[in-house]
Amino acid sequence: MFELKLKNGEIVKVRQATGTDAKSIIDFYNIVGGETNFLSFGGNEFKRNEVEYETFLEDTFNEKNSIILLVTINDQLISIGSINSSQKERTKHVGTLGIVVKKEYWGLSLGKLLMQSLIDWAKQTDLTRKIQLVTNEDNLKAIQLYKNLGFEIEGVIKEDTYINGKYCNTLLMGLFIK
Repeated sequence: MFELKLKNGEIVKVRQATGTDAKSIIDFYNIVGGETNFLSFGGNEFKRNEVEYETFLEDTFNEKNSIILLVTINDQLISIGSINSSQKERTKHVGTLGIVVKKEYWGLSLGKLLMQSLIDWAKQTDLTRKIQLVTNEDNLKAIQLYKNLGFEIEGVIKEDTYINGKYCNTLLMGLFIK
């Protein structure tokens, strides 16, 4: 466990997720899915079986090249950051990064701090050589953050999401770990 200091001075706690967090993570995703159009799911669309998700979390906890971090204030979940990697020999060096921040905590540098923590973790694994992510091309603030952290646009998936009556493109971005 470690702590991060937000731009407003608040201290948040960060710890690795375990299987016992399954229900709270599912509930969290179903709330934050309704707070933004920049996730791959909307409000109450994160339909995961709790028992299966518990197994997924335990498996991830035990993988040397994957991690799920939970950020809390007063034991309330406010953000999740993860790097999930394949366990296949040919692709285990690539991790897929995901970040979700509860709307109430937007603009406090939490996403940036959490991403930097994940990048630092990846550098220490000696397994991860590349971090990739996907983002909606309209998510300009996030894209700028990713670029500031060294990510480069590697491709575009055209019209792969449908949000509010509009087809949207997804950007593929990558960062090589040195």
